[in-house]
Amino acid sequence: MPLNFRERTRPAPPAVPRLLLPSLVLAVLGYQINATMLSPALPDIARRLDTSSSLVGLSQTLFFLLAAVGQVTLARLSDYRGRKPVMLLCGVLLIIGNLACALAPDISVYLAGRILQGVSAAMFSLSFLTLNDLLPPAAFGRAAGIISAVNGGFAGVDAIVGGRLADTVGFRAIFLGGLVLSVVGTLAVARYVPAVPPKAAGSMDWLGAGLLALGLSGVLIGLAQGAGWGWTSPATLGCVVGGLAALVAFVLVQRSRSAGSNSVSGTGAGTDSRTPAADNATTVRPRTTAVIDIRLLASRRAWPLLLTVTLTLAGAFGALALTIPLFTQDAHAGYGLSATRSALLYATPASAIGVIGAPLAGYFGPRVGWRRTALVGSAGSLLAFAVAVPFRSEPWVLFAALAVLGLTYNGISITALNGLAVVSAPKDQQGALTGLTGACFGVGASLGTALASGLITSAGTDGATGAAAYTGAFVAALALLALAMVTALAVRPVPADEEAGRTERAPAAHV
Repeated sequence: MPLNFRERTRPAPPAVPRLLLPSLVLAVLGYQINATMLSPALPDIARRLDTSSSLVGLSQTLFFLLAAVGQVTLARLSDYRGRKPVMLLCGVLLIIGNLACALAPDISVYLAGRILQGVSAAMFSLSFLTLNDLLPPAAFGRAAGIISAVNGGFAGVDAIVGGRLADTVGFRAIFLGGLVLSVVGTLAVARYVPAVPPKAAGSMDWLGAGLLALGLSGVLIGLAQGAGWGWTSPATLGCVVGGLAALVAFVLVQRSRSAGSNSVSGTGAGTDSRTPAADNATTVRPRTTAVIDIRLLASRRAWPLLLTVTLTLAGAFGALALTIPLFTQDAHAGYGLSATRSALLYATPASAIGVIGAPLAGYFGPRVGWRRTALVGSAGSLLAFAVAVPFRSEPWVLFAALAVLGLTYNGISITALNGLAVVSAPKDQQGALTGLTGACFGVGASLGTALASGLITSAGTDGATGAAAYTGAFVAALALLALAMVTALAVRPVPADEEAGRTERAPAAHV
């Protein structure tokens, strides 16, 4: 659909309603419980749908894969069509996905539902962008902290509740609860989220978006399935090599799309190359603009940020989601705990403390700078894990280190990196950089779990016994967090005046 360039000269956004933030919280919660509550119910899904655990595992891979793809494409689409219409699209996809999974007669319908749910992950990026469009910096920081806290679920309790529902009612109850939340959240968005004019001129680059989606899909599937397929198998190599080839093609296409743009500065629309004649024309055919300007991607505002996100998730998420649960439940190498005790002692506290850290990061981000806040999170995570690795044989030392990691990683880093992505991009490319940052969370998580799984498996194959079987995975996580600290230092600071006054915003007294 052609975009009327004159829409970009509309007055400042409307006044912020009281229920803006609660509406966005409900909208993202509708998605999030499908990510955090379902893990304990996976065996129940396999049993009730009479399918294999590998297909159930594939559903998880597809869910997080499409989450990465959805964040890139739909966040960028919102630059052209507006945030609210794309948020409503995400809500509808989530409702249909919940219905499909709750009523699924077999695994094929269930897989389709999980794919639709995954695409709706763009609701997180769209929420950050909407808050940035409507709120002044301090209010945006506080609200972004709350949204980031929701990103961790219900402080770790949701996983326990999910397991209880699976044991008593069955997995369908989880999706029915998600359905209720998604319907209420979508209606709240329709009623209480103001419609803000599009930020970018031109039209969506669907070729570039398709190449990016294909590239991310290939790389993520290869990383997620490599341990099962074999890292040198044709399937794994085909996915990874094919994905990398698609990403190279994406860069070439974006370079050609970016060639005609004027600027990537944060003070103007870098893709608007209109002439006076075009302004006077009744209808202007919009030019296809890059999904993300290559010059921005190559700048120190973008590539160090994307690397920091990827490396942070690879180190911290890989350890929290795989290495530490396996280690603490291993009777020969670790503590020999049950799955429930392991989760209560070494997973739930980190999630719960993250709910405290996220609002703190949102408070300090606009005041001391999002980059400085991100550096605090990276440094704290590195120090916490530097203590955990040599003293992992001491249960209470590991517990304390993971509690600190919950504050610095689950709380501060996640919030600060999301906030930094929003303020670092030019106004007409905020969806591009924010969506790509969201995708890097998925890439990093897949990389971290795949690397940890491969190192633990390899150590066992080579004859390592006891705690030595986990040494490589622990050290790799520490090295990844150290690299994340280096790349975080390389991020170019956003000038204070630009970070504080990027767009005209309405008063935010009610938020």
